[in-house]
Amino acid sequence: MTSVKEFRVEREPTPDSLGQGAFVFTDDYSVFDWGKMPDEIPDKGASLCTMGAFNFELLEEEGVPTHYRGVVSDGNVVSVSDTTSPPTEMAIDLTQVPNLPREGRNYDYEMFHGAADDNYLVPLEVVFRNSVPVGSSLRRRTDPEDHGLDFPEWPDGAVQLEEPIVEFSTKFEESDRYLSREEADRIAGAADVDELESVAREVNRVVTERAAKAELTHEDGKIECLYYEGEVRVADVVGTFDESRFTFHGQPVSKEFLRQYHKREQPAWADAVADAKAEAKRRDVADWKSLCDERPAPLPDEVVSAARDLYVAGTNAYVGRELFDAPPLDEAVMNVSDL
Repeated sequence: MTSVKEFRVEREPTPDSLGQGAFVFTDDYSVFDWGKMPDEIPDKGASLCTMGAFNFELLEEEGVPTHYRGVVSDGNVVSVSDTTSPPTEMAIDLTQVPNLPREGRNYDYEMFHGAADDNYLVPLEVVFRNSVPVGSSLRRRTDPEDHGLDFPEWPDGAVQLEEPIVEFSTKFEESDRYLSREEADRIAGAADVDELESVAREVNRVVTERAAKAELTHEDGKIECLYYEGEVRVADVVGTFDESRFTFHGQPVSKEFLRQYHKREQPAWADAVADAKAEAKRRDVADWKSLCDERPAPLPDEVVSAARDLYVAGTNAYVGRELFDAPPLDEAVMNVSDL
């Protein structure tokens, strides 16, 4: 089980065949890698399932291989375009996910791949960036010239990129960390890092072009992939308001709104999370949450309601259907910006 969706197995994968199962999307949310937060956001699960399924079907049309099989409606697996109400279950192919042994913060990827055969979930997240906002970790970790940008240093404002920047980070480690291309290639195993990047760029293109039709700007996002029969396939879910960061005329329309709200209204907890992660790194331990003395507080009702409207109004606009009872997107964005 992940922090925001449940995982159902119907047929187990084997070393030489994919299994079958489903994601069951919940209304839980997570920020700062915390896991399940104290509140639920009504209709959030249906929003993510709808938007994710819509994107997978766009990728199918573009010839991008994925693990998507359809959404579950009345017990049947169908196209999301054939549903009349928002789904909460997504049928998927399953790959093997071997255990990743570790000692402290040292992870044994050789043992992971020794158990993976040629049918496994690649233990990486592939991150693509169409912009570099103020506060982005990219500014702390790299210089503009590292990406071919003609700046002596990062400017004060956001940087819009002519060509996306693609990076790799860990998937299964207790605290995600960005990787050099060489380390990413090693961790990817048999999957080719160039192919992973190529697939990520294509996903980014498809999502960015679709977002523009709804007056949304796709700022950045990530994908996960499986490797099967020598082919990289897109896995998990892509291009939703949790996996990607979108803006509407400069205002956040994604989980970024909730991140920024907690930073502003619960700074003690947000700072404690950052301190705990840093302390865990210093001690060379993986379980940073055990070092965090603060806990997140529940959200006010008006924030939960505004977050709900933002997710569903954004989904309606993105898929071009009024599947949810929601205000227009510009109204939902305005309500959030007033909080």
